[in-house]
Amino acid sequence: MKLFKTLRQNNINNGNLRRYLLYAIGEILLVMIGISLAFQVSNWDDNRIRKNAEIRFYENIKEQIIDDEELIAGQRHYNNRHMVQYKYANEIIEANDRSKLDTLGIIVRNLTNYSDFDKEGNIYETMVNSGQIKLLHNHEIVNGIRELEELYNYMNRMENIHYDAMMQHLVLALNPVIAFATNEIKKPDAVFTYEFQNLVVMLMQIMEEKDEVYTNTLYEIERVLKLIDEELK
Repeated sequence: MKLFKTLRQNNINNGNLRRYLLYAIGEILLVMIGISLAFQVSNWDDNRIRKNAEIRFYENIKEQIIDDEELIAGQRHYNNRHMVQYKYANEIIEANDRSKLDTLGIIVRNLTNYSDFDKEGNIYETMVNSGQIKLLHNHEIVNGIRELEELYNYMNRMENIHYDAMMQHLVLALNPVIAFATNEIKKPDAVFTYEFQNLVVMLMQIMEEKDEVYTNTLYEIERVLKLIDEELK
Protein backbone atom coordinates (compact mmCIF):
# COMPACT_ATOMS: atom_id res chain seq x y z
CA MET A 1 0.00 0.00 0.00
CA LYS A 2 2.95 2.31 0.70
CA LEU A 3 4.19 1.63 -2.83
CA PHE A 4 0.82 2.59 -4.30
CA LYS A 5 0.76 5.75 -2.19
CA THR A 6 4.23 6.80 -3.43
CA LEU A 7 3.40 6.09 -7.07
CA ARG A 8 0.11 7.88 -6.77
CA GLN A 9 1.79 10.98 -5.30
CA ASN A 10 4.41 10.99 -8.05
CA ASN A 11 1.74 10.76 -10.74
CA ILE A 12 -0.19 13.62 -9.19
CA ASN A 13 2.93 15.74 -8.99
CA ASN A 14 3.85 14.92 -12.62
CA GLY A 15 0.31 15.62 -13.81
CA ASN A 16 -0.20 12.06 -15.10
CA LEU A 17 -3.89 11.61 -14.26
CA ARG A 18 -4.37 8.44 -16.29
CA ARG A 19 -1.64 6.53 -14.50
CA TYR A 20 -2.94 7.87 -11.19
CA LEU A 21 -6.41 6.46 -11.91
CA LEU A 22 -4.95 3.06 -12.85
CA TYR A 23 -3.00 2.89 -9.59
CA ALA A 24 -6.10 4.01 -7.65
CA ILE A 25 -8.19 1.28 -9.25
CA GLY A 26 -5.46 -1.27 -8.50
CA GLU A 27 -5.43 -0.14 -4.89
CA ILE A 28 -9.22 -0.56 -4.66
CA LEU A 29 -9.04 -4.02 -6.25
CA LEU A 30 -6.41 -5.12 -3.74
CA VAL A 31 -8.62 -3.99 -0.87
CA MET A 32 -11.62 -5.84 -2.36
CA ILE A 33 -9.59 -9.02 -2.89
CA GLY A 34 -8.34 -8.85 0.70
CA ILE A 35 -11.87 -8.48 2.03
CA SER A 36 -13.10 -11.32 -0.20
CA LEU A 37 -10.33 -13.62 1.00
CA ALA A 38 -11.11 -12.77 4.60
CA PHE A 39 -14.77 -13.68 4.08
CA GLN A 40 -13.75 -16.89 2.29
CA VAL A 41 -11.48 -17.95 5.14
CA SER A 42 -14.23 -17.15 7.62
CA ASN A 43 -16.72 -19.25 5.63
CA TRP A 44 -14.27 -22.15 5.46
CA ASP A 45 -13.82 -21.98 9.21
CA ASP A 46 -17.59 -21.83 9.82
CA ASN A 47 -18.18 -24.80 7.52
CA ARG A 48 -15.48 -26.79 9.30
CA ILE A 49 -17.06 -26.05 12.69
CA ARG A 50 -20.53 -27.04 11.45
CA LYS A 51 -19.20 -30.24 9.86
CA ASN A 52 -17.41 -31.22 13.08
CA ALA A 53 -20.60 -30.61 15.04
CA GLU A 54 -22.57 -32.71 12.54
CA ILE A 55 -20.06 -35.56 12.82
CA ARG A 56 -20.21 -35.49 16.64
CA PHE A 57 -23.99 -35.61 16.50
CA TYR A 58 -23.93 -38.61 14.15
CA GLU A 59 -21.50 -40.37 16.50
CA ASN A 60 -23.79 -39.71 19.49
CA ILE A 61 -26.85 -40.95 17.62
CA LYS A 62 -25.00 -44.06 16.50
CA GLU A 63 -23.92 -44.90 20.04
CA GLN A 64 -27.43 -44.42 21.39
CA ILE A 65 -29.28 -46.50 18.80
CA ILE A 66 -26.69 -49.30 18.98
CA ASP A 67 -27.50 -49.57 22.70
CA ASP A 68 -31.22 -49.51 21.85
CA GLU A 69 -30.73 -52.19 19.22
CA GLU A 70 -29.24 -54.56 21.78
CA LEU A 71 -32.07 -53.94 24.24
CA ILE A 72 -34.80 -54.35 21.62
CA ALA A 73 -33.25 -57.56 20.29
CA GLY A 74 -33.26 -58.95 23.84
CA GLN A 75 -36.91 -57.98 24.37
CA ARG A 76 -37.88 -59.49 21.03
CA HIS A 77 -36.21 -62.78 21.98
CA TYR A 78 -37.94 -62.76 25.38
CA ASN A 79 -41.32 -62.03 23.79
CA ASN A 80 -40.98 -64.79 21.19
CA ARG A 81 -39.77 -67.39 23.69
CA HIS A 82 -42.89 -66.90 25.78
CA MET A 83 -45.13 -66.67 22.74
CA VAL A 84 -44.04 -70.20 21.73
CA GLN A 85 -45.03 -71.41 25.20
CA TYR A 86 -48.42 -69.70 25.01
CA LYS A 87 -49.13 -71.28 21.64
CA TYR A 88 -48.38 -74.67 23.13
CA ALA A 89 -50.69 -73.94 26.07
CA ASN A 90 -53.42 -72.99 23.62
CA GLU A 91 -52.97 -76.34 21.85
CA ILE A 92 -53.22 -78.24 25.16
CA ILE A 93 -56.43 -76.39 26.11
CA GLU A 94 -57.89 -76.82 22.64
CA ALA A 95 -57.23 -80.60 22.78
CA ASN A 96 -58.45 -80.81 26.39
CA ASP A 97 -55.29 -82.81 27.09
CA ARG A 98 -55.27 -83.12 30.87
CA SER A 99 -52.29 -85.44 30.83
CA LYS A 100 -50.15 -82.33 30.33
CA LEU A 101 -51.59 -80.49 33.33
CA ASP A 102 -48.18 -80.03 34.99
CA THR A 103 -46.70 -78.51 31.83
CA LEU A 104 -49.76 -76.32 31.42
CA GLY A 105 -49.40 -75.13 35.03
CA ILE A 106 -45.84 -73.89 34.36
CA ILE A 107 -46.93 -72.07 31.20
CA VAL A 108 -50.02 -70.57 32.82
CA ARG A 109 -47.83 -69.24 35.62
CA ASN A 110 -45.59 -67.64 32.97
CA LEU A 111 -48.53 -65.82 31.39
CA THR A 112 -47.73 -62.95 33.75
CA ASN A 113 -44.32 -62.43 32.09
CA TYR A 114 -44.05 -59.84 29.34
CA SER A 115 -41.35 -57.99 27.42
CA ASP A 116 -40.92 -54.30 28.22
CA PHE A 117 -38.45 -52.07 26.36
CA ASP A 118 -39.83 -49.06 28.29
CA LYS A 119 -37.75 -46.34 26.71
CA GLU A 120 -38.93 -43.12 25.11
CA GLY A 121 -37.58 -42.44 21.64
CA ASN A 122 -37.13 -38.68 21.73
CA ILE A 123 -34.03 -38.20 19.56
CA TYR A 124 -35.96 -36.45 16.80
CA GLU A 125 -37.96 -34.27 19.19
CA THR A 126 -34.74 -33.23 20.95
CA MET A 127 -33.12 -32.39 17.61
CA VAL A 128 -36.04 -30.16 16.62
CA ASN A 129 -36.38 -28.41 19.98
CA SER A 130 -32.63 -27.75 20.30
CA GLY A 131 -32.24 -26.60 16.70
CA GLN A 132 -29.60 -29.29 16.08
CA ILE A 133 -31.66 -30.60 13.19
CA LYS A 134 -30.24 -27.71 11.12
CA LEU A 135 -26.78 -29.26 11.44
CA LEU A 136 -27.80 -32.46 9.63
CA HIS A 137 -27.62 -32.25 5.86
CA ASN A 138 -28.52 -35.90 5.21
CA HIS A 139 -32.31 -35.77 5.09
CA GLU A 140 -32.55 -39.55 4.80
CA ILE A 141 -30.95 -39.88 8.24
CA VAL A 142 -33.28 -37.23 9.65
CA ASN A 143 -36.31 -39.07 8.24
CA GLY A 144 -34.96 -42.36 9.59
CA ILE A 145 -34.62 -40.88 13.09
CA ARG A 146 -38.18 -39.56 12.89
CA GLU A 147 -39.39 -43.04 11.82
CA LEU A 148 -37.52 -44.60 14.74
CA GLU A 149 -39.20 -42.23 17.18
CA GLU A 150 -42.60 -43.29 15.84
CA LEU A 151 -41.65 -46.97 16.14
CA TYR A 152 -40.43 -46.45 19.73
CA ASN A 153 -43.77 -44.87 20.60
CA TYR A 154 -45.57 -47.79 18.95
CA MET A 155 -43.50 -50.26 21.00
CA ASN A 156 -44.32 -48.46 24.23
CA ARG A 157 -48.01 -48.39 23.31
CA MET A 158 -48.09 -52.15 22.65
CA GLU A 159 -46.22 -52.87 25.87
CA ASN A 160 -48.74 -50.77 27.80
CA ILE A 161 -51.59 -52.67 26.13
CA HIS A 162 -49.95 -55.96 27.13
CA TYR A 163 -49.51 -54.82 30.73
CA ASP A 164 -53.10 -53.56 30.99
CA ALA A 165 -54.47 -56.80 29.54
CA MET A 166 -52.45 -58.81 32.04
CA MET A 167 -53.42 -56.74 35.08
CA GLN A 168 -57.07 -56.13 34.22
CA HIS A 169 -58.00 -59.56 32.87
CA LEU A 170 -55.35 -62.24 33.26
CA VAL A 171 -54.41 -61.82 36.93
CA LEU A 172 -58.08 -61.90 37.94
CA ALA A 173 -58.55 -65.14 36.02
CA LEU A 174 -55.39 -66.79 37.38
CA ASN A 175 -55.80 -66.11 41.09
CA PRO A 176 -58.64 -68.61 41.68
CA VAL A 177 -57.20 -71.46 39.57
CA ILE A 178 -53.43 -71.75 40.19
CA ALA A 179 -51.05 -71.80 43.14
CA PHE A 180 -48.30 -69.40 42.08
CA ALA A 181 -45.77 -70.86 44.53
CA THR A 182 -45.94 -74.38 43.06
CA ASN A 183 -47.39 -73.79 39.55
CA GLU A 184 -50.12 -76.31 40.44
CA ILE A 185 -53.45 -75.83 38.72
CA LYS A 186 -56.03 -76.19 41.49
CA LYS A 187 -59.11 -75.89 39.29
CA PRO A 188 -58.44 -77.61 35.96
CA ASP A 189 -62.04 -77.27 34.82
CA ALA A 190 -61.68 -73.48 34.96
CA VAL A 191 -58.58 -73.59 32.75
CA PHE A 192 -60.01 -75.92 30.11
CA THR A 193 -62.70 -73.46 29.07
CA TYR A 194 -63.13 -71.24 26.04
CA GLU A 195 -63.12 -68.18 28.34
CA PHE A 196 -59.64 -68.97 29.64
CA GLN A 197 -58.49 -69.94 26.16
CA ASN A 198 -59.69 -66.57 24.89
CA LEU A 199 -57.32 -64.86 27.35
CA VAL A 200 -54.39 -66.92 26.08
CA VAL A 201 -55.28 -66.14 22.46
CA MET A 202 -55.63 -62.43 23.27
CA LEU A 203 -52.12 -62.39 24.76
CA MET A 204 -50.75 -64.24 21.73
CA GLN A 205 -52.23 -61.65 19.38
CA ILE A 206 -50.71 -58.80 21.38
CA MET A 207 -47.34 -60.54 21.40
CA GLU A 208 -47.45 -61.17 17.64
CA GLU A 209 -47.99 -57.46 17.06
CA LYS A 210 -45.16 -56.68 19.48
CA ASP A 211 -42.87 -59.00 17.54
CA GLU A 212 -43.76 -57.16 14.34
CA VAL A 213 -42.90 -53.75 15.76
CA TYR A 214 -39.69 -55.09 17.35
CA THR A 215 -38.66 -56.52 13.98
CA ASN A 216 -39.48 -53.32 12.08
CA THR A 217 -37.59 -51.21 14.61
CA LEU A 218 -34.48 -53.39 14.40
CA TYR A 219 -34.59 -53.17 10.60
CA GLU A 220 -34.89 -49.37 10.71
CA ILE A 221 -32.02 -49.09 13.20
CA GLU A 222 -29.78 -51.09 10.86
CA ARG A 223 -30.77 -48.88 7.93
CA VAL A 224 -30.01 -45.66 9.85
CA LEU A 225 -26.70 -47.06 11.11
CA LYS A 226 -25.58 -47.77 7.54
CA LEU A 227 -26.46 -44.22 6.52
CA ILE A 228 -24.55 -42.78 9.48
CA ASP A 229 -21.51 -44.95 8.71
CA GLU A 230 -21.48 -43.52 5.18
CA GLU A 231 -21.38 -40.00 6.63
CA LEU A 232 -18.58 -40.91 9.05
CA LYS A 233 -16.28 -42.33 6.37
